[in-house]
Amino acid sequence: MKTVKALFALSAIPLLFGCATVRQQDLAAWDGVPVEALDTHPLFLSMPMYKTFSDSGMEIRNYVNGKTTEQCFASAGSHQGHHHYGAFMSCSENRLVCNNLFYIQKRKVVRYAPTGDCYTDERVRPQSSMVAPRPAK
Repeated sequence: MKTVKALFALSAIPLLFGCATVRQQDLAAWDGVPVEALDTHPLFLSMPMYKTFSDSGMEIRNYVNGKTTEQCFASAGSHQGHHHYGAFMSCSENRLVCNNLFYIQKRKVVRYAPTGDCYTDERVRPQSSMVAPRPAK
């Protein structure tokens, strides 16, 4: 019974991640923001960053947020005083990765495109002290 409960609990994990979404308002919050806001953002400072340049000179930064998960299941047992020493174990490893891609031109963010297993919320937005007020529409 414990094995069934464990399998059920582990199978629910992807469902929880499936509910997480990339919100358009979080992406749009970076449009036109100075690159200094990205350089000093506390969340992105905690991630490894890889920088490349396109042929046209656009800077592309990838802030990688990833986690490796491992699941192992074993079967062995005893029955009325008899112990079975043969055991079966099965393990699998998964890497959940979000590539937070920022496209930068003339020291301003022109696009934020999270790719992979990603979700966004208020924590990924630029800090308010680094963002100029936007004109009212």
